[in-house]
Amino acid sequence: MKSLEEMIAAAQNAAQTIQTQMEQAQAGLDKIEVEGAAGGGLVKIRATAKGRILGVAIDDSLMAVSEKQMLEDLIAAAINDCRAKADAASNAEMQKMTQGLPLPAGFKLPFS
Repeated sequence: MKSLEEMIAAAQNAAQTIQTQMEQAQAGLDKIEVEGAAGGGLVKIRATAKGRILGVAIDDSLMAVSEKQMLEDLIAAAINDCRAKADAASNAEMQKMTQGLPLPAGFKLPFS
């Protein structure tokens, strides 16, 4: 049987390993790109899985003063679509990282 000190050292090593993997996963999320769209693709938003907006594309047909309200609504919808896809990509990456770890059902990482 292992001594208490050995078990504590093993737990600390495991925690450090998980922290390193979390940091690597978080850095990797900023390299995964997703695209959200609204209005049948008239407005597109590109972002990282971490949620950093990379670009906005607006179809020329929406560049009329009379279309201002619709354009604003489509931009908000495209951002929300992109955010949902970024969350899905982030969750998929976290699941890959935690696969095989003995975590209780429903336990989510990161803790923040």
